Amino acid sequence: MSTAPVTIRDVAKAAQVSVATVSRVFNRPNLVTAALRARVQDAADRLGYLADGAARALASRRSRAIGAIVPTLDNPVFAACIDALQQRLDEHGFALLIASAGYDAARETREVRVLLERGVDGLMLVGADHPSAVWALIERRRPAVPVVVTWSGEASRSTVACIGFDNRAAARRLVDHLLQLGHRRIAMIAGPTTGNDRAMARVAGVREALSAVGIALAPPYLTERPYTVPDGHAAALVLLSLPEPPTAIVCGNDHLALGALAGVRSLGLSVPHDVSVCGFDDLDFAAYASPPLTTVRVPAAEMGRRAADCLAAAAGRTEPPATALLEAPVMLRGSTGPPPGHRATARAPAATVTRPPRRRGTLRRAGGGPTEGPSAPR
Repeated sequence: MSTAPVTIRDVAKAAQVSVATVSRVFNRPNLVTAALRARVQDAADRLGYLADGAARALASRRSRAIGAIVPTLDNPVFAACIDALQQRLDEHGFALLIASAGYDAARETREVRVLLERGVDGLMLVGADHPSAVWALIERRRPAVPVVVTWSGEASRSTVACIGFDNRAAARRLVDHLLQLGHRRIAMIAGPTTGNDRAMARVAGVREALSAVGIALAPPYLTERPYTVPDGHAAALVLLSLPEPPTAIVCGNDHLALGALAGVRSLGLSVPHDVSVCGFDDLDFAAYASPPLTTVRVPAAEMGRRAADCLAAAAGRTEPPATALLEAPVMLRGSTGPPPGHRATARAPAATVTRPPRRRGTLRRAGGGPTEGPSAPR
């Protein structure tokens, strides 16, 4: 039995195609048909052929790999983005290298260094707020290694593209909905804001919407908690034990909101009759919570797909990836309603929001499309 390594020529012969065709299948799969890719891959699998990635990268100075760093893979919203990113990169003929920073600045810096040292052809980051050491590492490899920031409304550096949404405007739309229902005692369970521009923007949006009607957002009505269900539960218990408890609670993500729902129920109160609760993300469970959760729909998968398209197109070139600002509509469901005492006079919740900067926001009733209308009281 021969132990000689299988070569690209062996694969070409078995697939009855040229060596150049086999090379295109493995290096530029988007340039060949699906049938031809399958034919060549079948021949390679039968022969046990593995492309020499190190040699290929050395010859082309490209690894055909994209790096992505997310705060955590424990949250389904980031997993949805990564899944979409990987599927679309595969269509472009790129592999994906993933790292999780755990909301830790030093760890994120290490992961960026490792990915760049591995020779990735592009990099996806979450949020625009990163340690100066991260930006220093990135600038050393630009423009050869394009970078796309996701989850943020705008990149903090003009040389970096942004494919995200306006967290601040989305949070304002959520609070405008509560104000239109008649709520005035509105509290927020925010995620940790240190080093997290998304959490900071959501707090800013809530604060701006309340300030517009003369209401301040400050402790004890504002609290920061880790993004977990138990922390949402504990925070809700504290808020509802205040001498003047809130009639509505805005949560920094859906996990906190799910915990808050449980906390309200544990006190013998009902949602939304006694307290309204809303979240941020629109995870799968949000529509099936009890009651279904009013929340902001984060375009996680769309960000992943667009980031893949931009990075694949920009890899190896000097022009930067394209920037895109995506919609993040509020999904109206059963967890929000008028506050106690307003039921007789309150009108039905309006499917409308104030206009965010540069575009009109959208708010959707579950099962329906976006509508627009008058803005909330100012």
